[in-house]
Amino acid sequence: MRTKIQRVNPKKPELTKIREAAKLIRSGGVVAFPTETVYGLGADALNARAVKKIFVAKGRPSDNPLIVHISDEDDLAKLAVDIPNVMKKISRRFWPGPLTVVLKKSKIVPKITTGGLDTVAIRMPENFIATLLIREAHTPIAAPSANYFGRPSPTTAEHVLEDMDGRIGLILDGGSTKIGIESTVIDLTAKTPILLRPGGVSVEQLQKELGKIKIHPVLRGKKAKIVYRSPGMKYKHYSPDAQVILVEGSESKVSQKIIRLTRELKKQQKRVGIVCITKARYNADAIKIVGPSYQKFAASLFGVFREFDSKKIDVILVQAVPKKGIGLGIMNRLEKAAYKKIKAR
Repeated sequence: MRTKIQRVNPKKPELTKIREAAKLIRSGGVVAFPTETVYGLGADALNARAVKKIFVAKGRPSDNPLIVHISDEDDLAKLAVDIPNVMKKISRRFWPGPLTVVLKKSKIVPKITTGGLDTVAIRMPENFIATLLIREAHTPIAAPSANYFGRPSPTTAEHVLEDMDGRIGLILDGGSTKIGIESTVIDLTAKTPILLRPGGVSVEQLQKELGKIKIHPVLRGKKAKIVYRSPGMKYKHYSPDAQVILVEGSESKVSQKIIRLTRELKKQQKRVGIVCITKARYNADAIKIVGPSYQKFAASLFGVFREFDSKKIDVILVQAVPKKGIGLGIMNRLEKAAYKKIKAR
């Protein structure tokens, strides 16, 4: 299979190009497309054979649920049942946008789309290309991130091509994504909403609108026998080829620790890459300053991982950030990707 890249104007998408991709979706094919978070790998969410192609292309375990993307709030009632009243407040405040809700699924949603669960994860993306694609396809689109399973999520069409060349038919190239990490996921099947995955919408934003929000024990590093209702909970994700070491502590101590670690690793003939918030006097093979804003960190994180892989970096040392605002989402991705964590003392 040859993978075609179709450049699309992100502000004024050409309808002929969108319709070409939508036709492929309707015929049971798979299309990669941009959202405001990361690029998605999409297929007709209600077509079990089409959805299976996503799992095959990604090498994704079949028990890992997919997020179903919609363009109209009316589709919610078709895909889910027992929708709580709080959903009205959520959709009014956060949709379209980087927030996914988990609800009891309706009968029309195939079990393969939900990873065998009786719940379905649903999101209304903000990206104009994604919205038009869903509308023109006339069906909800199931779409995990468009990378090979376990790899860093793609934030450009070029990243998608690195992993999916020859695996899918079409990539819609809408430029770099805005947010850079995946959507926040909350479970609405319990009386109190439960955060399953932090992302583009912060816990603080949710609490301001909804009041009490529970944090799933897995996000606190606790082990428990649970049902994994959200992607990104069960398996190791977001990892570059290089080993990622996450360094936590105060900025001055982290800087000193990274300097010492770099010296030790270079003695072992390792190529070292450093990801930091502010400039420091490091002597590494590759250095990326991803601050000062955490939004910039989130937007560039996965791209930096892929860039360092292209430079044959062996070990990536990453400066940790506080777990508040989008920092919680950043740290969730870093902890999933990390070979180990180190406290700077």
